[in-house]
Amino acid sequence: RLTLPALRRLQAALADKAELWMPIVKVGRTHLQDATPLTVGQEWSGYAAALADAIEFVEFATDGLLPLAMGGTAVGTGLNAPAGFDVEVAAVIAELTGDPYKTAANKFAAQATLDRVVRAHAALKATAVTLFKIANDMRWLGSGPRAGLMEINFPANEPGSSIMPGKVNPSQAESMLMICIEVMSSDVAVQLGGAEGNFELNVFRPLLINNYLHSALVLGNGSDRFREFMIEGATLNSAQLTTDLERSLMLVTALAPTVGYDKAAAIAHRATADDLPLREAALAEGIDADLFDRIVIPADMTHPHR
Repeated sequence: RLTLPALRRLQAALADKAELWMPIVKVGRTHLQDATPLTVGQEWSGYAAALADAIEFVEFATDGLLPLAMGGTAVGTGLNAPAGFDVEVAAVIAELTGDPYKTAANKFAAQATLDRVVRAHAALKATAVTLFKIANDMRWLGSGPRAGLMEINFPANEPGSSIMPGKVNPSQAESMLMICIEVMSSDVAVQLGGAEGNFELNVFRPLLINNYLHSALVLGNGSDRFREFMIEGATLNSAQLTTDLERSLMLVTALAPTVGYDKAAAIAHRATADDLPLREAALAEGIDADLFDRIVIPADMTHPHR
C-alpha cells in the first residue's frame, strides 16, 4: 500500500531526469578516477533501471506472502479445525484486503518455516542496497560547492549548519543512507529469526513481521521524501560539467585504436606531468591536429556504435 507506490514514484522521477538530461555529456568515473565520458541521462538511466529491477524483485517476493498457514492448528495437521476452515478464512481475508490471499498448500512448511518472509525482507534489503548506491552517488555528485564535484545542485531544504552560514547539506541523501543501513541491518535479525524454525513451529514470527513491516514503512516514507525534496528539485551545474569534460585526460581513450595504447598513455602522462590540455599534449607527442579533432569528440564517445 505504501512501499511499492513510493518506490515506483521515485523510479519515475529518476527516469524523467534521465530523459531530460540525456544529451548532456559529462566525465564518467570508475574506481573514483576519471573515465571515458557518458551523458548525465545515461548515468541516471542506470539509476532508474536498477530501481526498476529492485521493484520487480519486491513485487515477486511480496506475492510469496499470500499463502496463509491459518487452519493448520498446532502442528500443521489441522486437528480440531472445521473442514474447509482454512479456505474460507483465506477467502474472507482476500475479500477484506483486496489481495489474493489463499490457504497454504502445505501447512507443515507454512508453520515450521518463515522462509517466505525471509525472502520478502531480502527483497527490501536488496532495494536498500540499490537506494544506498543512488543516494551515495547523489551526495558525491553534489559535493562542493567550491571544492567538490558540484555537478548537481540540490534544493536547500533547511539551514545546513548552525555555525557555517549558507552551507547546504545533502540531508535527504543522508537520511536515505541511514534508512538503507537500518533495513540492511534488520535483515540479519530476519535471517536469524527465520532459522529458528524448530520442528513444527517457528515462534519467532513476531520478530520477522515487525522487522518486515518497519523496513517496508521506512523505505516507502524515505523514498517519497528523497524524491520530493532532492531528486525532483535537482538541477545541473552546466559550467562545472563542461569544465571537467574539457580537462578530462580519459578522452585520449578514443585515440587508442588509431595511435595505439602506449602512445595514448604517453599523451595522458605528458598532459599530467606538464599540466597541459589533452590536445596540446597530443600535438607535442606528434599527433596530427586534424586527426585529434576528428577522433576526440566527447559526444561521439557516448554512442560509439551509432
